Amino acid sequence: MTATTSFDTFLEVDVRVGTVVSAEPFPEARKPAIKLTIDFGPEVGVKRSSAQITEHYAPDDLVGRKVMAVVNFPPRQIGPFMSQVLTLGFADAAGAIVLAVPDGDVPDGARLM
Repeated sequence: MTATTSFDTFLEVDVRVGTVVSAEPFPEARKPAIKLTIDFGPEVGVKRSSAQITEHYAPDDLVGRKVMAVVNFPPRQIGPFMSQVLTLGFADAAGAIVLAVPDGDVPDGARLM
């Protein structure tokens, strides 16, 4: 467990729901990854993310899926790709990432509360 934080600090992290509109392999990445293009609705817009989720997901299976991501971290250069958001997930027992997703239908751009 990490150190405790305040609720106000937690609120500074902007976690939103979006729909994957395209997904493609990212063979240039040091660790196996998939390049995602995610629509977060009109307020945030369409953003790109490099996600190390290849153990459980294939690019073709991701289009149309809802995902959660931190949308207010600074962009990060991953090899030749600029990742604009951090797609969220949890490590399974073997350490492979399973996507964090909403458990119901929420609109693109909905913020984690």
